[in-house]
Amino acid sequence: MPVFTKELEFETHGKGTYEISHEVEKLVSLSAIRSGTVTVFVKHTSASLVLMENADPSARHDLQAFFDRLVPEDTHYFTHTYEGADDMPSHIRVALTRSSEVIPINEYRMMLGTWQGIFLFEHRSAPHSRRIVVTVMGDS
Repeated sequence: MPVFTKELEFETHGKGTYEISHEVEKLVSLSAIRSGTVTVFVKHTSASLVLMENADPSARHDLQAFFDRLVPEDTHYFTHTYEGADDMPSHIRVALTRSSEVIPINEYRMMLGTWQGIFLFEHRSAPHSRRIVVTVMGDS
């Protein structure tokens, strides 16, 4: 079974969601895998991946607002604060989301739903450089 793996790097500008669907789709096409799966994995403990609506940005804004309320910064009982007030909250947010997603491939394309997109979910306030591993496996 053919396997194709590449690493991508994305620059974030702080907290928020960054769509990476197009970059992943390019690698799926480049892989020449006709049918199989693509696994997308983020190599960080303070950023995650989510499949989310990609049509209306307000859905992603609401997601961010929800996580800000669910895991607030400057929580007095957090002891892991070496890198700042958003340090431990970012790790908790990763634990509540995902570090990888697996998407089926058919006819050389990801089988995402009409309004689905793959998003890098940055949980830190400061800009970061994030690495994503994309592995495509299947039949060519």
